[in-house]
Order: sequence, then structure tokens, then C-alpha cells
Amino acid sequence: MYLKHAFRAATAMALLAGTGAMAETLTIATVNNGDMIRMQGLTEDFTKKTGHEVEWVTLEENVLRQRVTQDIAAKGGQFDIMTIGMYETPIWGKQGWLVALDDLPAEYDVDDILPAMRGGLSVDGTLYAAPFYGESSMIMYRTDLMEKAGLEMPDAPTWEFVADAARKMTDKDNEIYGICLRGKAGWGENMAFLTAMSNSFGARWFDMDWKPQFDTQPWKDTLNFYLDLMNEAGPPGASTNGFNENLSLFQQGKCGMWIDATVAASFVTNPDDSTVADKVNFALAPNTGKGKNANWLWAWALAIPAGSQKVDAAQEFIEWATSRDYIELVAANEGWANVPPGARTSLYENANYKDIPFAQMTLDSIKAADPNNPSVQPVPYVGIQFVAIPEFAGIATEVSQEFSAVYAGQQSIDDALAKGVLKPAKAAKKEAKGAAKAEGRE
Repeated sequence: MYLKHAFRAATAMALLAGTGAMAETLTIATVNNGDMIRMQGLTEDFTKKTGHEVEWVTLEENVLRQRVTQDIAAKGGQFDIMTIGMYETPIWGKQGWLVALDDLPAEYDVDDILPAMRGGLSVDGTLYAAPFYGESSMIMYRTDLMEKAGLEMPDAPTWEFVADAARKMTDKDNEIYGICLRGKAGWGENMAFLTAMSNSFGARWFDMDWKPQFDTQPWKDTLNFYLDLMNEAGPPGASTNGFNENLSLFQQGKCGMWIDATVAASFVTNPDDSTVADKVNFALAPNTGKGKNANWLWAWALAIPAGSQKVDAAQEFIEWATSRDYIELVAANEGWANVPPGARTSLYENANYKDIPFAQMTLDSIKAADPNNPSVQPVPYVGIQFVAIPEFAGIATEVSQEFSAVYAGQQSIDDALAKGVLKPAKAAKKEAKGAAKAEGRE
């Protein structure tokens, strides 16, 4: 291992001397959010240090998931590095579709990765993707509108409080909406939010016998609550709003509250981008008093597909982009509030970061998320806003379209749930059979 990394260092020195030997051009597929775009702007630092060039393929979240899934399943080899998450990594790693990151150098300090992130990106203790940033979800809210409504946000509010506050904040004549929530179809868009929300209402995707649960009262309660809230206090066109659309609305001062990824905190508090930067505070995702908050756990991570012909160069990039040195680089260029959060323990021990207003709430939200026990009721699967089975992405995308049609007024909640309960049936039967075999019942 030592010789391998010493060789890399020697190669980089030769490149910097102008030889051009061994330099590669890496093609990286990534998502079009602010932290990834910021990384693209700093890639020159990587090129100077290694000689390797980078070509970016930057895609909207739903499109990215579709493209990388199709490419890796077909062994297409379009990408040397893929941006994927906690859903794909364990499944693809187990199938042998990803290169194991089991020889990272000592100075990378893999033990510094937050345990929740490392665990979610590993298979049997082997890391298959390195977290660029980690996140949970939380409430971001306008302090001025909360005060105007005569309310004080608790650290751990209930959904009833959130709904009351949203209605009191809403001023549709002035295009101020009490709450902005994801409605755009997609398993990582509206289904991520609604699955996390449903957990707090006592819903689940499957019971312990792998029977689909969309026809149960907790799911109906979840959708009724969501729909009533968005109709009364949400922005128009919510059925097409995802993370980026709601971020834009909040930054423009049009949302009283926004419940979404903790990583958004740096963007809503950045005065260069947000008109309400000095009027924002944070709280844990809501609950219904049943013991579960509606927060998820996720990491956007960098992985090497097994079909890459440039594994060494790709790993060099991952080491650079997910290192403590990269965090320092962002801090030097953009300030500590804008470094990629939620991935490394040392960040939350750093004196420069401790005073960032959303730092502790982000860490608390991540720690509160339990993918092994996501709902009020027991479940046979792992995952908070997703179910960690290969069929989930396809099933959840279809269900998300049914739910989005409800928000758009195209069908009833009962119709959507009736259709939803049918879609996971085949996967449920497969998982139930596998569980029975594992337990010696078949």
C-alpha cells in the first residue's frame, strides 16, 4: 500500500515538472447542486497536484440516477467516477459493480468519516463510496415571519405546530407561502420526503411479512395531512417542485418554512444568494408524538464503477475531493459556512466550524436518524427514505408519479394508495421468499 501511494506522489511530481506522463482525463457524473458545482470550480487544484484533467457531466437529480444506473448495469463505461448515495452503494457494491475503496492512504484517515456515513456506504465493513457530504433533513424557517405570527419554534416541533405556523405565515397576496415541500415525482424527490414524513405518522412500506402497506391508515393520514397543508399554505405548482426549486423560492423570501436536506443551510444563509440570509433559523424535522422525527439520512458520495479503465486516477480524485484538505480549500475560498458538511467527525470538532449557526443542528439531525429502525412500527428492511432492495428505485418512481398526480388534482388519495399498494407486490414476494429461505422455512 505504501509503495502504491509513494508511486502516485512521484508521478504527480513528474507531471508538475512538465513531463505530462501518466496523466488521465476523468469523466465524472454528478448532480447539479451547489456543493458539486462549487467542487467543479476548484478542480484546478486537483489538476495542479496530479496532472489529471476532469470532464464533468452535471445532471438533474432524477436524470443522474437514471443515467448512472443504466450505465453501470450495462457496464457501459461512460464514467470513471459516479456520484451516488446510500441506496445504490451497498446494493451495487454487493453485486461487484463498484471498486472497493479498501486501500485509502493513512493520511486520508477513513476512521474520521462519521460512523453513520461510513456504515451506509459500506458492505461487510468495506467502503465502496466516499462521502462528499452527508445530510439529514430539518426545518429551515424565517425568524421574522415566525415572530410576526406570534409563535416560537420549538427545537423539536410537532407536525401540528408546523401546520399552524405555516397557515399563519401565509400571505398569498404578497407571494409568501407558509411552507415549501417537495412535490416533484421521483424516488429521491417527493418519495424521499413523503417516506420520511410517513415514518413519523407510523406508516411503513412493508410489514414484517413483506406485505405492502400503502392501503393502511397511517399512509392515508400522511397524504391527507400533506395535501391539506400544501393546499392551504404551499406555493402554486408544488407538484413540480423539488430540492432546487424550493431552494430558489426560499432564497427569494417566498417560503416561511422549508423542510429539506440539512446541506441547504449554507445556501439559505449565504447573503450572496439569499435575500433572507439574516432571518433564518433551524429546528429538527417534525414528529407526531409517536417517537420518530420525519428526517432522513443520506450522503452524496463518489464511487468508481468496476468498468473504469482509470481506477488509480479516479481514486486520487476521490481522495482529494473527500479529504480534510479539500474542506480547508473550500473554507479558504468560500468561508467555513460553505464547506461540505456531514461527512467527517473532525469538522464538528473544528473551532472554526463550531460557531456556524446550523452546524450543531445538522449533526444532531444526522445522529437522530436510524436507518435500521426508521418507523414507529417494526420493518424488515433498512433505510429511512428508501427501502434497501434493488427493485425499490423503479417501484418508488412509479408510486411517486401517482402521488404527484394527487398534488396536481388529477386523482384522489384513495386512488393513488390503491395503485401504490399493487406496485411493490412482486418485489415483496421475492423478499418474503428470500427471508423464508434465510430462516430455514423454505
